[in-house]
Amino acid sequence: MDDYLKKIILTGNPNSGKSAIFSRLTSVDVISSNYPGTTIELMKGNLKVRNDKYIIIDTPGIYSFSSSSKAEEIANKTMDEGDIIINILDSTNLERNLNLTLQVIKKRKPMILVLNIWDETKHKGIVIDYKKLEEILNIPVIPTCAITGQGIKELVERVKEARISNFDYKENEKWEKIGEIINQVQKIYPKHHLFSEIINELTFNHFTGLPVAFFILLFSFIIIRFTGEGLINYVLDPIFNKFYMPFLIKINNSDIPLLIKHILIGKNIEPMESFGVLSTGLYIPFVVVLPYIISFYIVLSFLEDSGYLPRLSVLLDNFLHKLGIHGYSSIPILLGIGCKVPGFLSIRILESEREKIITALLILISAPCMPQTAMIITLGMHYGLKVVLMIFFLLLLISIITAYFLNKLLKGESQELFIEIPPYRIPDINILAKKLWMRLRNFIFEAIPLIIFGIFLINIMDITGLLNYLSKTFGKFFTVITGLPEEMASVMLLGFLRKDVSISMLAPFNLTAKQFIIASIFLVMYLPCVASFFTLNRELGIKSTTKLFSLIFILSLIVAMLLNFLIKL
Repeated sequence: MDDYLKKIILTGNPNSGKSAIFSRLTSVDVISSNYPGTTIELMKGNLKVRNDKYIIIDTPGIYSFSSSSKAEEIANKTMDEGDIIINILDSTNLERNLNLTLQVIKKRKPMILVLNIWDETKHKGIVIDYKKLEEILNIPVIPTCAITGQGIKELVERVKEARISNFDYKENEKWEKIGEIINQVQKIYPKHHLFSEIINELTFNHFTGLPVAFFILLFSFIIIRFTGEGLINYVLDPIFNKFYMPFLIKINNSDIPLLIKHILIGKNIEPMESFGVLSTGLYIPFVVVLPYIISFYIVLSFLEDSGYLPRLSVLLDNFLHKLGIHGYSSIPILLGIGCKVPGFLSIRILESEREKIITALLILISAPCMPQTAMIITLGMHYGLKVVLMIFFLLLLISIITAYFLNKLLKGESQELFIEIPPYRIPDINILAKKLWMRLRNFIFEAIPLIIFGIFLINIMDITGLLNYLSKTFGKFFTVITGLPEEMASVMLLGFLRKDVSISMLAPFNLTAKQFIIASIFLVMYLPCVASFFTLNRELGIKSTTKLFSLIFILSLIVAMLLNFLIKL
């Protein structure tokens, strides 16, 4: 970006709709979510007003400039470098939002005030005289609704009208001044109890909120599972076999050197029976993983934009605090139940390394990913519902105990959850579609190259015989420790490539119920799939990732050994 362009800085409280305003003003895509942390990294874009060009910078959502957190430090520093400040307020919480506004005024920079979420003021019986507010603060004040686009055109047209406010106050009189402003510009009229408010009480109250959360999540997982399976069985797998498989067959029948052929399509042309870069390397991310990513993100975006996720974070905050994390971590953990890759990608919303590590641990072992879950239920029901429930209960119990002790070992404390609860809204279809595409694009460009690279490495191990050597070397040790058949060592190695396939391969072994429980828990815990490994490495770095996976691998062996011993007793 050119240095001569003026910088417009967007600032505001979390959940004031800042990211949505940014997306409306620029051509840059940014995910607008109802949980805090989305804009912890600065987002930049361009705005053109007639012949003038501006750089727009979206800063982290903050409540003040106390510099008590990384987000506040970043926002404060960025604002000092800006030429124009656009301060975005939540119109339904004007008094609290004005606290930051008066602090921004002290910067003595040209600014504009945006009263966002303007449509909700009518529903809540709030009337704001924004013209009077403009007169008091001596800066442009513009009502907007970022979701519908109301007021955005006026905001763009009035950028040049940004000016330095002459409003002044003493620091110890700040809240008194805010009270005076509120008395002059805002009136609240009694409103009947809205249906959305009744729903809010049911989902936010701990007594009713937790049962409601259970059924919402259960229903969400059912939708995700059947949508994902439907896309695989009726759309992507048929497309792969009909249009792409002939190309692989052509390579297989060609005269290219055998080594090159094995690298490209593997020793077997079937994508799930070898490790070819062009076969398995494309089949896994696009046919196996992508459908669940699509279905999960559709459900997640709906829960985000409806306003439910912040309520879920608050409901789970007290429990998660005992494990050394806070309610924000519930978002990556929920993502990880669908697929570990998006779960790991989303831990970047957490501030400390410590919180990221504990959250990553819970993502890895608290529950299987959705494809694994489907296979455990499918195979496990042959042994009865009790066996299936036992597997999920033990995984959850092991993850909670491990996270608790990891919290004691790692230095530091989890921050208090300070989260704005947005009103319930009906999600906009266009915004849902845009967010889905943006997230899919991130997965395609961030995760898929890592998956292909990982498959290539495993393929080299397979071609050189290293994979088979490891299987035979550790087979007997594996049997002694877990009580499982020696041949399952090869299944364990395959699980690094694709976990649900490894669980599906338990069927031919005719395991007892005891062995199925041990095998399922071990295969869920012992290592992530190759896609998860390389994704988490990107987020945590190789050092922390290696330590975490080493801990979990050792833990999985101990758990399998204990279960084998206890079930015998």
